[in-house]
Amino acid sequence: MNELTTAASSRAPLTKRSSKSIKQQISDAQVGLFATFALVMLAAVMIIGLVLGLSFRSEASRRGLAEGRAEALLFAQTAVGPELSGRSLSYGLSPSETAAMNRLVATSIISGHVLLLRLRDLGGAIVFSSESNDENQQLSGDDRTEVNEAASGFVVARLTTLDADNARGPRGPAAVEVYQPLVAGGNGHRVGVLEMYLPYVPIRNDVDAGLSQLYRYLALGLGLLYALLFAISYVVGRRLRKQVQLTQYAGEHDVLTDLPNRTLFLTEAEAQLRRERLAGQPTVIAVIDLDRFKEINDTLGHRNGDLLLAQLSSVMRSHLPSTSVLARLGGDEFGFVLSGGSEPEASLRHLRDAIAAEVLVRGIPLSIESSIGYAVSPHDGETLDELLPLAEIAMYAAKEHHLGVARYDVRQSHFIAADLALMADLRLAIDNDELTLHYQPQISVTSGRVEAVEALVRWQHPGEGMIYPDRFIGLAEKTDLIDRLTDWVIERALADAVQFRSYASDLRIAVNISARNLSKTGFSAKVVRALTKSGFAPDRLILEVTETALMTDPLRATQSLEELGAAGVSLSIDDFGVGQTSLSYLSSLPISELKIDRSFITDMRHDESHAAIVRAIVDLGHNLGFRVVGEGVEDVAVFHELSVVGCDIAQGYHFARPMTIEGLNEWLTRRHAPLLIP
Repeated sequence: MNELTTAASSRAPLTKRSSKSIKQQISDAQVGLFATFALVMLAAVMIIGLVLGLSFRSEASRRGLAEGRAEALLFAQTAVGPELSGRSLSYGLSPSETAAMNRLVATSIISGHVLLLRLRDLGGAIVFSSESNDENQQLSGDDRTEVNEAASGFVVARLTTLDADNARGPRGPAAVEVYQPLVAGGNGHRVGVLEMYLPYVPIRNDVDAGLSQLYRYLALGLGLLYALLFAISYVVGRRLRKQVQLTQYAGEHDVLTDLPNRTLFLTEAEAQLRRERLAGQPTVIAVIDLDRFKEINDTLGHRNGDLLLAQLSSVMRSHLPSTSVLARLGGDEFGFVLSGGSEPEASLRHLRDAIAAEVLVRGIPLSIESSIGYAVSPHDGETLDELLPLAEIAMYAAKEHHLGVARYDVRQSHFIAADLALMADLRLAIDNDELTLHYQPQISVTSGRVEAVEALVRWQHPGEGMIYPDRFIGLAEKTDLIDRLTDWVIERALADAVQFRSYASDLRIAVNISARNLSKTGFSAKVVRALTKSGFAPDRLILEVTETALMTDPLRATQSLEELGAAGVSLSIDDFGVGQTSLSYLSSLPISELKIDRSFITDMRHDESHAAIVRAIVDLGHNLGFRVVGEGVEDVAVFHELSVVGCDIAQGYHFARPMTIEGLNEWLTRRHAPLLIP
């Protein structure tokens, strides 16, 4: 039965199974996180309650002492002071004063308002006590300190128990011990110290009654606070869980096609390979690449290209069994896993025919072909790390030889392996600073003076000798290695500028950049940092970008060019005339230079159409306010033709071949031509 239309009914779809597992893990993690947060929040509320409770308890003790001091002051001013004559207590009490004190003691002690009362002179000696057996009692160290403070005019109060000084006998009830300065007589001077022990239980009961109500309010408030925080965390948690699920899904799926992305594909495909291997079933790993998709993007725009990708994704999904893992690997490349077939060629061709069927995109009928490469497990390999690169090699072979569908063959790996080895060597060459820059002068057509030099990278490979850019730049542009290479070229060119002769100290330097560089959001910032670090004037750096690079991602390219232009960097359109840049788009860019493609320059004397194109580009550039550069000038006749049409700058072998920085300085010395900046 056809593998693309038959699915194993006893096997659940891999995507659903994996998604369920992921969802369960997310759910468990979220429940655990919410429970942990609830417990932490509860602990925090309880700690707040404990701290506040201790603070209230401490405040209650302070209130008890304050009430004791207030009662002692009132007792001294209204009960004791009026009964004294105003004479210092060091002379003792008169019989009438003693009788008055006894009456006062009898009333206050019996009523329970006072537990113990003593009158001391300013030296601390007891002159009267409600207990007859302690008049000759000696002052302890603590009591002496408190008596001295009271004798100096300070009120001293502390919580204690009655008979606390009696180390042998039992302790009495809790009390507030107060030492109150005693003022008597008409002149209002201190005559002694009033020592009182007031019962603390009534004070404590009064304070506790207030605290009990305060604790109830505190418990209620904290309970409401916890409930509110719990409700907020629950609501926020639900929203966060939804957001996490959306983020998880978005992180594993392609936004445009809603297919799994490369990350999820690697996980699910590896799992399916393991299951099929255990079941003894062959498994196909296939890679699909749409042919000439870029042309559709360039012609109809990226929006229509996106719509086409979405429709083709639906077509592929409908022609693959539900057990297959289909994913968008990036750009116009898709990958999928097909189980249960050892000879899937016919099925894959059927899928390719389905992709090639005409679809309508905004009313426009479109048809696109594809190249499919595949590898079979376990014959070609057992793991996804082994099989996926082989499927990609087969896909490139199908594309190169117009096969449509190709299975991996070991003979296909020869050139691919050589390219991979070259890229590995290039990575090391960049790390070890093994590359060099050669510079080719750019000459003013009108004055003959050197205006700028173009930096061209060269690689002296230890095994292959001198390697020119056309051998490795294209390969580097397929990977992130082009970013490191461009960074190296810019930094080295700026460093080499220090070596320019004094009469060429204002020489401009042109550096080529790629579409991949412009697509990176941080590229312009890196260029600015390199300029700042080197001290090189931004307007002396010319960045050359091709028309093709501009049209790869016009929105991102425009943004990067605007950022570079704002920083003062000069911008040039390289290979102009062979791309499809619209005039409206060209006029909106912050560029200052057009560089005519060499294919028009080299034979403009023999091809009138090319000569006409050169004239048109020169006129266009001047009308837009751009300098115009002609490259590929190899003889004086072509240079004369450029002069006739009004080209501003010429570059080519007629003046000099690319040379090292040392060779450039020697060449400049021979010419000894001052730099002309227009």
